[in-house]
Amino acid sequence: MTRPLSFAGLAVLAAAQASAQQRAFTPTDWYRLTTLNGPAVSPDGKWVAVTVTTVKEAENRRHSEVWLSAVDGGDPLRLTSPSVESSNPRWSPDGKMLLFTSTRPGSKARIWGLRMDRPSGEAVEVDSLPGGSYSQDGRVVVWADTTDAPARDSTIKDIYEKMQPMARPPFGAITKPVDPARFDGRQITDLVYKINGQGFVPSLREARRWKGQQIWMRPVAGGAKTQVTDTKYSHRDVAVSPDGQWIAFTADPALRPDSVVQAERDSLARLPYDAKRNEAPRNEEDIFVLPAQGGTPKRLTTQNGGEGNLVWSPDGKEIAFLSQVTRVSPARLYVVNVGSSAIRELLGTWTYEPNWFRWLPSGQMMLSAAVGGRDAVFTLDPASKQLKEVVAGRRRMFGVSADPAGKVLAYVATTVTQPTELFVANADGSGERRLTKFNDKLNAEIAWPDAERFTYKSVGGLEIEAWLQKPFGYEPGKKYPLVLYIHGGPHGAYGENWFDEFHNLTGAGMWVLSTNPRGSSSYGAAFTYATRGRWGAEDLQDILKAADIAARRPDVDSTRLGVTGGSYGGFLTAWLTTKTTRFKAAETDRMISNWWSWYGASDAQGLTEFEFYGRPWENPAMYDSLSPIRYVNRVKTPTLMVQSEEDHRTPIADADQWYIALKKQGVPVEFVRYPRSNHDLSRTGEPWLLVDRLGRLRQWFEYWLKGDGKGAMAGGTEE
Repeated sequence: MTRPLSFAGLAVLAAAQASAQQRAFTPTDWYRLTTLNGPAVSPDGKWVAVTVTTVKEAENRRHSEVWLSAVDGGDPLRLTSPSVESSNPRWSPDGKMLLFTSTRPGSKARIWGLRMDRPSGEAVEVDSLPGGSYSQDGRVVVWADTTDAPARDSTIKDIYEKMQPMARPPFGAITKPVDPARFDGRQITDLVYKINGQGFVPSLREARRWKGQQIWMRPVAGGAKTQVTDTKYSHRDVAVSPDGQWIAFTADPALRPDSVVQAERDSLARLPYDAKRNEAPRNEEDIFVLPAQGGTPKRLTTQNGGEGNLVWSPDGKEIAFLSQVTRVSPARLYVVNVGSSAIRELLGTWTYEPNWFRWLPSGQMMLSAAVGGRDAVFTLDPASKQLKEVVAGRRRMFGVSADPAGKVLAYVATTVTQPTELFVANADGSGERRLTKFNDKLNAEIAWPDAERFTYKSVGGLEIEAWLQKPFGYEPGKKYPLVLYIHGGPHGAYGENWFDEFHNLTGAGMWVLSTNPRGSSSYGAAFTYATRGRWGAEDLQDILKAADIAARRPDVDSTRLGVTGGSYGGFLTAWLTTKTTRFKAAETDRMISNWWSWYGASDAQGLTEFEFYGRPWENPAMYDSLSPIRYVNRVKTPTLMVQSEEDHRTPIADADQWYIALKKQGVPVEFVRYPRSNHDLSRTGEPWLLVDRLGRLRQWFEYWLKGDGKGAMAGGTEE
C-alpha cells in the first residue's frame, strides 16, 4: 500500500525538484550578485539603512546606493539616486536626518543627508556635519581634523607647477629637471613613495608642516564650528560624553608634538632589528578627557599599548576601549572610570577578540567577534565579566548595528550557500528575520553547494578548522577532483560565507578544500602568531594534513588534486610545488618567489621585518631559505600565474622571476598579467577583469584535473 506524502515529505520533494532544476555557477553569474554592508539602525529602532552594491556589467564598474528597510518587514526602499554613488549611511542622534557618503557632480561635498522626519526630497550637502561623535541629546557633534594649512606665498613663482606631482623635485632634493616642460618621470626621496591601491605618492614640495589633528565642535542644529584645541600634538578617537560636557581622546602619553614622535619612530626604524628593544611593551597612546569648552586635558590611562575605539557609558561615568599591549598580544576590552582613572579588563583569558562593541542602556555591553570561521554577537556583563552568545550559527557577518535603546540588532550576514542579505533580531538574539531578498532570483536559479566543516589535530596536537565544499551535481559513489585553497595574509582566514572563488570551482564539478592553518586570524593571538619565523613549516603541515584527510574519502580522486592561493597563499602554493609533485596543477595569485626582491619592491616591508626578525641583510639566512626561487629547479607542477601590474603589495617582479624559471625548465606555465589592477583585483578589481580571472582559474583546473592534461602548451620551452 502506498502511503500519501506528509507535508514534511512534500517539502523535501519540492526542495529536491527545485535543486534538480538549478544549474551550476559560471563566472559571468558574478555580474548579477548584489552585496550588502554597513547596516545602521535608526534611533527609534524602526528602520535600518544599508549600502547595496550591484555591478553595471556594460560599464565595467560597481554601483552603490543607500536603501532603507522597515524593521517590521516589507519591501526595502531605495533612498539615493541611481545616477550617483552613495554609501556608508548613519543617522543623526534625533533620527531626523540620514547622513551618507557621496560624490556628486558640481559639488565638492562628500557628506550628504536626507531629511527623514518629513516627505523625502533631494539630498542636501551636509559636509558641516562630519562623521564625528554626537552627544546623547543630539545637540553637539565633535570631531578631529587638521587645521587649515597656510597658503603658499603667491608672490613666489613655482616653475614646476605645471609638472605632474611625482615629476616635481621634492623638498631638499639635490637634482632638478634640466627642462621642467620635458621631464615626465618620477623623482623620489621619501621612504614611502607608493601604496597599493593608491599608487605612487608625491613627495612634499615644501618643508613638512607638523599640524596635528585638533578637536572641533559645532551645534547639530546649525552654526559655526568652533576649534576646541590648538596644540602641536594630534587628538585621535575623539568621543563626546552623553551630556556633551566632556570630550575624550587618545594622544601621545607625554603630549609631545607630532614632529617629535615621528622623529623618534624614524630613528628607531633605522636601527638594526633587536628583539629586546623592538618587542618590549611600549606606551604608545593614552586616553585623556577635557571640558567641551576647552582647557587642560586630564590623563586617564598610563598602561602599555595603544588605546582606541573609545565609547562612553550611558551614564557618562566610564569609557570603554580596546587595546593591545604588544603586536602579538590579543586585543582586550577595558573600562576606565572617568573620575578615579581605575581600569578594569573585561575579557580575561577569552580566546577571541572583539571587532565591534557598544554599551546598552542597562549598563551591559554588546560585542561581536570572529569565532574561528564564523562570527557571533555576545552580551557582556561588565561586573561579572560573563559573556553570553546571542546570535550564533554557521555564518559570517559584515557589519553589526543596534538602536540606542538596545532592543533591535541588525546585521548583514552570509553563509556558504547564501550571499549577503540584511537581518534583524531582538537584542537577545530571538525573533531573527531576514529583511531583504536581493539575491533570491539568483539563488533560485543557481545551486550553491554546501560545505562540510571538520576539525583535526595537527602538529603538536593543535586543532585546525577546515571545510570541504561539494562539487555541483554531486552523486554518492562517484569520484571528483579536488582543489586545495590557501588563504593570504598570512593572518587571513576562511570561513562560513558565500565565496565566489569556491563556487566557481565547485560549479565545474570539483571539490574545494579550505583550511585555516596556524597563522590564521580569528583563533586568538597565540594561534595567529604561531608561524612567526616559521612560514611554510608547521602551517604547511597543517594544510597537507587536511589534504590527506580529504584524499582518503572514497568520493575524492586522490590522483587529481590541484592547489591555489593568493598573496601569502601564492607564496605557499609556489613553496608547496618545490616540495612535492603530488598536485597535478597549481595556480599562484599575487605570489612571492624571492623575499629579497619582494622586500625591495613592496610597500609593506614592515611585515617581514617583524615576521622574519629583521631586514634581509640582518637575517639573510631566513630570507634566503624561505624564498621558493632557491628551489625552483624541483618544480614539475603545471602552473597558472595571475598577477596585477599595479600591485605594490606583492609586485610583479617576483612573478616574472618564477615564470622565466619554470619556462626555462619546460614546466607547463601560463602567465596572465592584468592592467589597471592592484593587489585587490580578486575582491575590488574591475568587473571584467575579475570575471576573466575566475574563468581562467576554472579553465586551468578543468584542463589538468578533468581533461587528459596531456595537450601541448602553447609556445613550448624557449632557451
